[in-house]
Amino acid sequence: MTLQDVLTKIDHDLPQATERLLTLLRIPSISTDPSYKDACETAADWLVSDLLSMGVTAEKRATPGHPMVVGHIGQGAPHVLFYGHYDVQPVDPVELWDSDPFDPQLQDTSGGRVIRGRGSSDDKGQLMTFIEACRAWQAVHGSLPCKITFFFEGEEESGSPSLVPFLQKNKAELSADLALICDTGLFESRTPAIVTMLRGNLCEEIVITGANKDLHSGMFGGIAINPIRVLSRILSGLHDDHGRITLPGFYDGVSPLPESLRSQWKGLNFDHTAFLADVDLSHPAGEQGKTPLEMIWSEPTCEINGIEGGYTGSGFKTVLPSNATAKISFRLVGHQNPLKIRDAFRAYVTGMLPPDCTVSFGDHGASAASLMATDHPAFEAAKDALNDEWPDAAAYVGCGGSIPVAGHFKNVTEMDSLLIGFGKDDDQIHSPNEKYDVESFHKGIRSWARILASITD
Repeated sequence: MTLQDVLTKIDHDLPQATERLLTLLRIPSISTDPSYKDACETAADWLVSDLLSMGVTAEKRATPGHPMVVGHIGQGAPHVLFYGHYDVQPVDPVELWDSDPFDPQLQDTSGGRVIRGRGSSDDKGQLMTFIEACRAWQAVHGSLPCKITFFFEGEEESGSPSLVPFLQKNKAELSADLALICDTGLFESRTPAIVTMLRGNLCEEIVITGANKDLHSGMFGGIAINPIRVLSRILSGLHDDHGRITLPGFYDGVSPLPESLRSQWKGLNFDHTAFLADVDLSHPAGEQGKTPLEMIWSEPTCEINGIEGGYTGSGFKTVLPSNATAKISFRLVGHQNPLKIRDAFRAYVTGMLPPDCTVSFGDHGASAASLMATDHPAFEAAKDALNDEWPDAAAYVGCGGSIPVAGHFKNVTEMDSLLIGFGKDDDQIHSPNEKYDVESFHKGIRSWARILASITD
């Protein structure tokens, strides 16, 4: 039996694999809404049953929130852990869906055949690509090529509150040579990508307070401090005229981009003009002197995500507000320390306060960036495997967003993560009419079979 036999089995069984995915998609496992708690239990039970049908020793594990699914099969090196999540985002606004979000449909579109439904791309479709690859391998060979641990979470879309405690409690069982994560996508919907750097995140909320109540601007304007004016000055000072972030020590831990990666990224021929044009923009607004991909993947950011203060209803109300609020997020890279940056940010804000103003801070999470050890032999092996499956050559890429589980695996179990996904830019994850291309599903299954062959060769 050869790898080609496995690939042939995958091709032959695609209709059955698709039907299994549709069955999982019908379960409304929304983790953020307590009214869907039973549905999350049902999704976990379904996955356990499916893994058991393949000979995996699998079970549902309770947590203070939604359950984890853990399964083990196979023997030999390397030992890999595959992670995915079975919970999904809420479907609101449901009136913008063209069909029932939990009645998934196969649809023909101008871009090809798609699977339409909540969770089809994020992350049930991606999760099932690996399960189906293992199923085909097991059917052809009677066993899997190495030891595999399956680890599925039910709280990823609600902040993963149970994840780290569960990892810590079960560290010995969940430690492996390498973690495989399928929760990313193809670069520009065509190029297979291995994510080697993930930006971290720091989210802060500040409330500037002046007077003990809103004030009439005719009576107090000019003599009383206006918290919105104070807030505006604080926010405008976070960047210099060249887009560089001004907090002291902010760039500590930011390393220059290696030339090997710079060359790969240049070869991707990223069309930033088209990227921005899709949202009616035209000019890269990040730090001057950086390429567009560097701005998205390897440079830190400071963004103002929301501002509130004063009267914002219909008409006009001439008041000086008692307080003004802003939400600020920092995307972090390299070895930046989120806690040190939080301290620097709070010191900066406090130092900018005039008399009669106070500030309170709200902590909305802090996580460091993740850097993958691409000198691990599995990375080049996986890259070669993807090259054999896809027309475009695979590339190491960055990710502008944050996937905290990769950092948790590194911090708790010391595992590096191989992040490979097959989603496309137009999958509309977290939005109405989410979809996953049948091609992504099919070639994703074939890709994981090739990767399993390559890393165990």
